[in-house]
Amino acid sequence: MLYDSYFKNPKDVPLLLEKIGKYTEQTGPVRLMEICGTHTMAIARSGIRSILPDNVQLLSGPGCPVCVTPANMIDMILDLSQRPGVLITTYGDLLRVPGSAQGDSLLTRRAAGGQVESVYSPMDALKIAEEHPDTEVIFLGVGFETTAPGTAACILEAASRKLNNFSVLCLLKRTEPALRSLIESDDFAVNGFLCPGHVAAIIGADGFSFLPDDYRLPGVVSGFEPGDLLCSILELTEMLAHGTPELKNEYTRLVRQNGNPAALALMEQIFCPAPSDWRGLGLIEDSGYAIRSQYAQWDAMKKFSLSPAGEKEIPGCRCAQVIRGVLRPAECPLFKKVCSPDNPVGPCMVSGEGACAAAYQYE
Repeated sequence: MLYDSYFKNPKDVPLLLEKIGKYTEQTGPVRLMEICGTHTMAIARSGIRSILPDNVQLLSGPGCPVCVTPANMIDMILDLSQRPGVLITTYGDLLRVPGSAQGDSLLTRRAAGGQVESVYSPMDALKIAEEHPDTEVIFLGVGFETTAPGTAACILEAASRKLNNFSVLCLLKRTEPALRSLIESDDFAVNGFLCPGHVAAIIGADGFSFLPDDYRLPGVVSGFEPGDLLCSILELTEMLAHGTPELKNEYTRLVRQNGNPAALALMEQIFCPAPSDWRGLGLIEDSGYAIRSQYAQWDAMKKFSLSPAGEKEIPGCRCAQVIRGVLRPAECPLFKKVCSPDNPVGPCMVSGEGACAAAYQYE
C-alpha cells in the first residue's frame, strides 16, 4: 500500500512543489540533470517538468547506453555483421541505431542477409552459440555498471563450458569518469544531479560521493516513481538553498551505500577499466570496461582484430549536444521534422531510454 499510495501516486504533491518553490526563491533558477535513461523516460511520462516551478529546469545527461555509443562503433558493428559465418546478438534497441550513414542499421543489414538476432539477456546469446556450434556468435555487451555483472557472468559461463564459438564485443561504460569529464567541460552549467538508482544498486550510493567531495555539487540517488523523483528534486533544491552539497540516498528500499559486493567482485574478475569513446564526450580515460587478458578468447575485439574508424557525426543530428545537456531535444532542427521514432536519424530517438524519444512521446 505504501508503494502505491506514496511512490506511484504521491498525495502530498502540492506540499512538495510548495517547498521546492520556496527553496528556489532563495537560489534563483536551478538546472538539475538526470543521468539515467529510465529517469529520463519516467520524468517525461509522469509530466513532472510541467508541474515544477518555472525556475527549475531538468536536463537529460549521458544516461542512455545506446545513445552514448558513438557512430564509428556502430559502423564497425555493421561491417562485422556482414562477415560470413558471424551471427550478431544484441538487445532490441541497438538494432535500429543508425551508423554514420542515415538509414543504415543492424535492422537494414539483417534485411540484406546479415545474421542478426535480438536477445533479452547475454545468456540467450550463449544458448544460441551452443545450438549453432559452426557459427561465430557475438554478443554486443552494451550498458553501464547495471548490465556489466550479467555480461561478466556470461563470459565466465562461456569459459566454463569451453564455448569457443562465442564472444562478447564489450561496449560497457563506467559512469564516474564520464560525469567527471562532463563537469570539467567548458560548457557545463548544472547545479545538481539525480543519480541513477540502477547503477547505484551495483556500485553503491557512495559511488557518487565524488560529486560533493570533489566538485561541491549535490547529488541524490533516486528511484523511478513520481514520488521518488519529486522527493529527490526537493532534496537537491534544499541543499542548494542551504549551500550544503551532499550525496543523499533516496532509493534506500533498493540501494545500499556500498552496493552489491557479489556483482562488484564478478566485474572485477572479468573486466578492467579502459579508455572508451562516448558520443558527445569523446575519448575518456578509464571510462569503459575491457575484458581481461585471461578471457581474451571470448573478447570479440581481439578475436576478430577489430578497430573502429575515426568518429563521424550523423549529418544534422544533435544527439551529441542533447547527451551533454546543452540542447533540449526540441531544439534540434531535425526533431519531429525529419527525425521521429518511425524514422530515427540519431540514437536518442531510437532508444526506449533516449531523451528525444521521451520528449517526442510524452512532451
